[in-house]
Formats: sequence, structure tokens, C-alpha cells
Amino acid sequence: MNLKDAAAAAGERAGVIWTLDASSDLNANLVRFGTGQGVGEHVNDEVEVIVVGVSGSGIVTVDREEHALSTGMLVFIPKGARRSIVSTSEDFAYLTVHHQRRPLHIGL
Repeated sequence: MNLKDAAAAAGERAGVIWTLDASSDLNANLVRFGTGQGVGEHVNDEVEVIVVGVSGSGIVTVDREEHALSTGMLVFIPKGARRSIVSTSEDFAYLTVHHQRRPLHIGL
């Protein structure tokens, strides 16, 4: 699957635009936001998360430390960390990967 093409095809749609359905162990979500949009600060005590930039740019904040995320960059978020994500470009998309848990619902 070409993640960059999938993100571009989503147009202005925000939130989860693709989810991996083929695994019972892993959860992967392609998420897209426009400028200023994102996921508000929260704590996830269930799983560790890997976030990989697919297009555009954004900021991933983990326990008050900001990490720039752009195409090809990776940020690791430990279980129990306070985190948020905000887009700094109109075409920000990223992939999240973690152990299976309840479905992720991000949207506006």
C-alpha cells in the first residue's frame, strides 16, 4: 500500500482515513489532519505507539517534549505518557502502529 497516495486521495477528510484489518495482533491507522487540527492532549495507559510521518508536517508532544514529525520521521510514545499531535501543514498525515486494542476513532 502506498500510504502517501492514500493520504493525498483523502482530500480534506480529517481523522483516521485507513485502518489495517488483516492483523489480530497489530493495529495500524493512517491519520490525516489539516493545519491546526490534531489529537488533543491525553494519556494512553493501554499501549506503546510508534508514529511515522507520511506527508506534510506536525508536532508530536510527549510528556511536554515537542518532536517535529515529517515524512519518514518516527516518534516513539511510551505507554502512560501524556501526548498530543497537531498539524503544522495542510497535508499532514501519519501512520500509528501498536498492539491491538479497541478501535481508534479520531475525527472532527
